[in-house]
Parts: sequence; structure tokens; C-alpha cells
Amino acid sequence: MHKYGIVLYWSDEDRVFVAEVPELPGCMAHGDTQETALRNINDAMQLRIDTAREFGDPVPEPKGERPMPA
Repeated sequence: MHKYGIVLYWSDEDRVFVAEVPELPGCMAHGDTQETALRNINDAMQLRIDTAREFGDPVPEPKGERPMPA
């Protein structure tokens, strides 16, 4: 389990729940339920971190702060 903050919201346009990780730019996932979106975002975080490491890109440390919506 990763310790990054997650923003979870309903998208009327897409008719799904969307989960985003502000500390990992571009890291987002969706699902028909909140639980599915959260499960998917954990997979997306791991993929984002693994890819960054593979290419030698920095992986930000979790700040442990409440995420602020854009």
C-alpha cells in the first residue's frame, strides 16, 4: 500500500469514479464504484513508480499532507 494522498470524485461526464494522485503527476484511474477506483489507483501508482525507476526518473516521496484539489 502506498502512502500518497488520493483525490476521489464522481465524473458526470464519464459516469465513473475517478481517483487521482496529485503527488504523482498523470497518475489516475477510474472505476464504476469507489472501491474499484481505489483498487485501480493502487495498481496505477505501482506502475507509475516502477516506470519512473526503470527510466531513472525521480519518484517523489509521499508528503503525508492532505491533498488539495486543483
